Amino acid sequence: MSIGAAPTTRVLNLGSGLKPISGAVNVDVTAATQPDVVHDLNVVPWPFNTDTFDEVFANDVIEHLDDTLVTMEEIHRISRPGAVVHITVPHFSSANAFTDPTHQHYFGYFSFHYFTGESAFPFYSGAKFRRRSSQLVFHPTLLNKLVWRLAARWPAGYERGWAWIVPAWFISLELEVVKDAQ
Repeated sequence: MSIGAAPTTRVLNLGSGLKPISGAVNVDVTAATQPDVVHDLNVVPWPFNTDTFDEVFANDVIEHLDDTLVTMEEIHRISRPGAVVHITVPHFSSANAFTDPTHQHYFGYFSFHYFTGESAFPFYSGAKFRRRSSQLVFHPTLLNKLVWRLAARWPAGYERGWAWIVPAWFISLELEVVKDAQ
């Protein structure tokens, strides 16, 4: 690489708000947070070329957007094959999921399986991802450490029976973009 050349890894931070990532292209709907790009993510296509980014952060943003399918399809479109996508969304049992009046969606542990082919209904979107990791995250208390261990092992059982007794805080995912060779 020559001196002064642009970095080869492109990182995008969606909905950066007051948490910009140094070296990333930070995007937010309001200029008040001083992002690199001011854009309403509900308006597609997003102002980025196809196959641009190697890493995408979507922390605490997808729940605010109108259409989760369209959002995931845009993330897929602008990401390079093999790109890593980091997502955090509130779990449906979290009080915060309902407290924030700007939240439009609530998510369960298996919500993103519709994009990874792990769901019985993977046909809603052409955007495909490989799940690298996913976890339910709990507010750090002694009781929650025990519940976290059980929920990590049996997430379906947790969501069916325990979620309303010991709520999760949020879901953290790491996905890999899968694109067919062209």
